[in-house]
Amino acid sequence: MAAPAPVLDHVVIDVRDRIDEAMHCFQSLGFYLTPRGRHILGSVNHLAMFATDYLELLGFAGDGPIRPEIRRFPVGLNGLVFKTADADAVYGQAEAAALPVLPVQSFSRPLALDGATRDARFRTTRLDPDKVDMGRVYFCEHQTPDLVWRPEWQTHTNGACAIARVVVATAEPRHTARLFRGLFGDDAIADRDGSQIISAGNARVELFTPDAIAAEFGETAAEPAGRTEFMAALGIRVRSLPEARRYLRSVRGLRDEPHRLVVPAGVAFNTAVVFTE
Repeated sequence: MAAPAPVLDHVVIDVRDRIDEAMHCFQSLGFYLTPRGRHILGSVNHLAMFATDYLELLGFAGDGPIRPEIRRFPVGLNGLVFKTADADAVYGQAEAAALPVLPVQSFSRPLALDGATRDARFRTTRLDPDKVDMGRVYFCEHQTPDLVWRPEWQTHTNGACAIARVVVATAEPRHTARLFRGLFGDDAIADRDGSQIISAGNARVELFTPDAIAAEFGETAAEPAGRTEFMAALGIRVRSLPEARRYLRSVRGLRDEPHRLVVPAGVAFNTAVVFTE
């Protein structure tokens, strides 16, 4: 079976029981967020939708069961999700590569739309988060994409239009890249001076050493929260950097550079958010 090409579907910022605060925070950064969703698994979310991918704020509301796989994660960028049209095929591929893959999971969340309630349905193939240090890595098969990617949700005041990069901190990038080689094959990984780069559709997943993260992000990077491997920063592509700069200039601690803007992790739920054209 040929390995699938990596294409990013979405990323997940865990906000735990602070979903209201997170909603207001990311709205203040210029993201348009979808109405609150409630998964049958025991989690709530808001999405910032782009043309082919999206950012998910995921938490729990305190009035029901808590989704088990998110309970153990600290606040921050913890979910890296790739697209698939066949969750079962991905399971077979991961199993054949001797990766720690979990059984395919099906779930849904009701959505009020045009005066009716419909179910947005998903099937996911997940790697065991207890055996993958960087966080939750999984594949999502959208069974109802028309209920997720809707034009009225894709216009953002800050001009955001796509996810550009996900930066992962790891002491051994080449070792961590073995996971992605097992999923996507050797040709999907590029070595750049020891850092490992995975092209995933319009986005990149970048595996950097802590020293390289410190050199690029300094105090704006995410806190490890006791972890040796974690997702440290999120890149967002905008239509116009000058327009984004005008909107974000009052953000506390904003790092304004000639070709990008960096919102410190300390003001964005332990996620450094980098805006570029």
